[in-house]
Amino acid sequence: MWLLLRLSPLLLLVAFPASLGADDALSHWRTDNEACWRCHDGRKSIKVAATRPDAEEDTRELTPTPVVPYQAGVHGKLACTRCHTAMTSPEPPHQSGTPQQIDCSYCHAALLVSRRAESPPPPVSRLEKVVANAEAYRQSFHARANIDYPEVINATCHECHDAHSFNVPTDRDSAAYAAWRAAIPDLCGKCHEEQREEYLGSIHGVALLKNKNPKAPTCIDCHSTHAIGGAHLADFKRRSPDTCGSCHPANLTSYRDTYHGQVTRMGFVHTAKCFDCHEAHKAFGISDPNSTVHPRNRLATCRRCHDGEERPLAPVGFLTFTPHAHDGDYSRYPEVWIASRFMATLFGGVALFFLVHSGLWFFREWKELGNGSRRRAPDRAASAPSTLPSGQHFRRFSGLWRALHLLFALAMMLMVLTGISLRFADTDWAPVVTQLLGGVEQMGRIHRLTASLLFALFFLHLLFLLPRLCRDPRFTWFGPDSLVPGWRDLTDCRAMFRWFLGKGERPRFDRWTYYEKFDYWAVFWGMTVMGASGLLLAFPESFGQYVEGWAFNVALLIHGEEAILATVFLFTVHFFNNHFRPSKLPPPNIVMFTGTEELSTWADEHPAHHERLLRSGNLEEHLVAAPTKTTTALSRTLGLALIGIGLTLLFLVLSGMAAH
Repeated sequence: MWLLLRLSPLLLLVAFPASLGADDALSHWRTDNEACWRCHDGRKSIKVAATRPDAEEDTRELTPTPVVPYQAGVHGKLACTRCHTAMTSPEPPHQSGTPQQIDCSYCHAALLVSRRAESPPPPVSRLEKVVANAEAYRQSFHARANIDYPEVINATCHECHDAHSFNVPTDRDSAAYAAWRAAIPDLCGKCHEEQREEYLGSIHGVALLKNKNPKAPTCIDCHSTHAIGGAHLADFKRRSPDTCGSCHPANLTSYRDTYHGQVTRMGFVHTAKCFDCHEAHKAFGISDPNSTVHPRNRLATCRRCHDGEERPLAPVGFLTFTPHAHDGDYSRYPEVWIASRFMATLFGGVALFFLVHSGLWFFREWKELGNGSRRRAPDRAASAPSTLPSGQHFRRFSGLWRALHLLFALAMMLMVLTGISLRFADTDWAPVVTQLLGGVEQMGRIHRLTASLLFALFFLHLLFLLPRLCRDPRFTWFGPDSLVPGWRDLTDCRAMFRWFLGKGERPRFDRWTYYEKFDYWAVFWGMTVMGASGLLLAFPESFGQYVEGWAFNVALLIHGEEAILATVFLFTVHFFNNHFRPSKLPPPNIVMFTGTEELSTWADEHPAHHERLLRSGNLEEHLVAAPTKTTTALSRTLGLALIGIGLTLLFLVLSGMAAH
């Protein structure tokens, strides 16, 4: 468009003198509009030779230009020869050779330049819009050459606007504007006959034409006026949900929360969009038996894609799945409403408790450490005997547990990355991550693979742990070596809060603290909730044979909410407990990588366990040499890398929650 405007001064010198030259060349016969209307006023039918290469007959009706509509239109003061500059004779066909192709944009662009040059320049906003529309048209599907007749373009300005009587009403609340919109289906239907017939019987067509609702969507609301794109093109399909959402915002929001909507936001084309389920031109209300989403027809609609060939066959359970369910309407979606409130309560309760817990802990330790000094707190130092051998470490975790922890952390982080990229598909970073991982489908495979690895690690840990515990005569399920929560954990937690507030000493923890047990059992909760919901979502066709469709709605909600809860908890509370407490700074704490902890540090953190081992005489069994400098350096590097990845994922989740 800018090139056109730059050339417009030249066009002024060329286009307008050319028309004046045409008037001079025809000065021997009348060139005013009255002469043209003698034949073109439309009062009588005149047959002339057909000149278009795509004409079906040898003759055609002479183009009528009724006088009154022409004079009432925006071009009513122009002479016919201003546009029809190629006329060479007053006798039909008036010009020789190929019929003239009139380009409206040149005149409008030149006029815009001339108006801007006036002093003072008059308002040109409407003219600017005309020029912008012309440029949009030049890039559109209509401006392309016709496939069957390359010398003819698909649609000219005149075929849609009728240059002789063009007069679009500007008052959108007027009856004239409503009448103009109501005429659009017939206008487009001149070329798109099948689509017109489908539209006329649809809920949109009935609303516009029968119910006289001028705000009901017509052709230009979905396809635009000038920037017409091919409906078969990927870009048009990707943008179609946003187009429908301009009238159906609530349904667009709920659609974006589904898998179909999420991958569409990522730019994936081959998934269900509004028109796949509701049809494009023959859309009907959901209660209309003709609707493709009417309960009677819904399964057949689902089976267009879930056809048993490219995808497993859609089961009967799909009938009761509600793609537009949301948590704001208990009467329509009670299961989703209840699940949403439960997850919100769980998230809020966990967040509130540990926000207070971590905040008080930080300030208490900071105070006891002398505003950041590295000396040990007095009440903790008293619990650690000065006779502890120096240079030795206490082994807390075997090689198997360390390997399981590392694999679990890596798999979990990768699963979080792939999951949140889909969950927060409307962020700027999600499509970038998706492309780096190989696209939507590849990212889905990675997500399911890492989920399988997590399941395997989880059950491997149980298979290794349970038989050993059952065979160990010294083990008791609620004893000090057990991770099963007991009453002591409750009293320790209460004592911890008293210590936070300066009203008591710090509790003397045994082998496992209450917050370590919480970390451990949180994995059981997460694996159960996310595992069960994830299986439903990964294999909907299989489970859809046995469960109602609302189960998928609930699974979708719970899977996402629990994943966010787990991610936020791990990379805030878990990281704080182990790496960012004042007594643990600077990070990382490498006990889970080396498996050992400095003896004095361990005795300080777990005095009851230390005293118990001293009394039993078993302390020496747990003492090992300090890890080598190389092992320590590698462990610190690995720890910092994992902390960095975790904090990055936390930032992505929080930014996604803010955007969502």
